[in-house]
Amino acid sequence: MTAKTITSRDNPLYKELKHLATSSQARRRANRTLLDGVHLCEAYLQKVGHPPLCVVSEEALLNGEAVTIFEECAEGSTQRIVLPQNLFHALSQVEHGVDILFVIDTPELPLPARLSESAVLLDNVQDPGNFGSIVRSAAAAGIRQIYCSPGTTFAWSPKVMRAGMGAHFLLEVFENVDLAALVTNADIPVIATSSHAQQTLYDLDLAKPVAWLFGHEGQGVASELLELATHKIAIPHLGDIESLNVAASSAVCFFEQVRQKTAR
Repeated sequence: MTAKTITSRDNPLYKELKHLATSSQARRRANRTLLDGVHLCEAYLQKVGHPPLCVVSEEALLNGEAVTIFEECAEGSTQRIVLPQNLFHALSQVEHGVDILFVIDTPELPLPARLSESAVLLDNVQDPGNFGSIVRSAAAAGIRQIYCSPGTTFAWSPKVMRAGMGAHFLLEVFENVDLAALVTNADIPVIATSSHAQQTLYDLDLAKPVAWLFGHEGQGVASELLELATHKIAIPHLGDIESLNVAASSAVCFFEQVRQKTAR
């Protein structure tokens, strides 16, 4: 498909792009989000395919990586847009990067009937950086499913996507999930982290599938949800620190599971 150049802020398509770039509500309503930068765009092409829309700046057409991506998009049904620098930078949150972004459709997946494979359950995790780091660690550990409570940050926001570094494309992400119902009917153990627990992470047999339950950065897992967990565990540490950041805790848990699986 031939690329189109847009030079006016009043262009209807540009206005739509600006709305998606600046409004979480607009992204949710449209079921679309932005992938900003070469790495995310390359990951999408490799793991998913051609996006609905690819946008570059005029300057990016002098960059070899951006040109390769832009030309590959021409092989599909992707709409391709070229913008002047000032218009592109009003859409992008990446500083000093290559001026390329994709607009993609956010997946809407049917919720599985029961929790039966290793998964991550996020209860009101609100920081995009934490969410993205958890997603990235989960994908690296071979976990494929992420379940998010209604209070958890939007999984497909540009900030979360950048922190996830393409991990989203290896996962099934379910939003606005009733975690209590999911935990109650789970076919596998559900493990919640709590700094007050007596049992530790290293007391558990993690060779079989488990679901990991993590909570809000300040309050942790909600008390009523914590009571439903099969195990409540603490992560031992030696320093005089009360608890770990939720993203760090998740990585420790996931890779203890990986260690146990690969040691057998």
